[in-house]
Amino acid sequence: MIISDSELRRLVEEELAFEPSVDATHIGVTAHDGVVTLSGHVASHTQKIAAERAVGRVRGVRAIAETVEVRLPSDKKRTDEEIAERAVRMLQWDDLVPSSDIHVKVERGWVTLTGKVTYRYQQEAAVRDVRRLSGVVGVTNLVTVTPAPVNSASVRGLIESALKRQAELEARSLMVNVDGSRVTITGNIESLHERNIAVQAAWSTPGVTAVNDRMTVA
Repeated sequence: MIISDSELRRLVEEELAFEPSVDATHIGVTAHDGVVTLSGHVASHTQKIAAERAVGRVRGVRAIAETVEVRLPSDKKRTDEEIAERAVRMLQWDDLVPSSDIHVKVERGWVTLTGKVTYRYQQEAAVRDVRRLSGVVGVTNLVTVTPAPVNSASVRGLIESALKRQAELEARSLMVNVDGSRVTITGNIESLHERNIAVQAAWSTPGVTAVNDRMTVA
């Protein structure tokens, strides 16, 4: 079913209002041919990410463009030194993160993470930890995943099995190709939410260092 621009905008606005972790008061929404543009500002980086995810769940959204700014309330502002110290502590407290392999840099509230980890989930956990800190206005993730060598056929089998287990994903139309540790997924999906599920399944497979998303939102 084709959704008009005005209807898609309404659905997106309703989803943002429904999402409890987002104050959408200052978020503007426009829609054109399935591309949703978000503008305005929110009070934290966590809210900005939550807004993007909420929009990605809406049926009919094919792509998201956003210029939402993080404008911290005065009582949430922190110095770069304070943010850096708290970020290092957060990474040390998280058992999922090899904190000694990750380095933190903060400039005007923007955090940059560098280093190397063995698994994608370790990289994601580090980014998730830092995003939750008050005073953070953005995160650049430069942490690389460098796993041990793997068998391509084994990786492909694990990914295909993971896709079939996903209740929210019609996996029969997807094709998985593996070249060493690099994965390419092609085929048709119905929403950005399904795309995220498929990409996450690939990234969750041990040995994967890159995921090439060639899926098309039908």
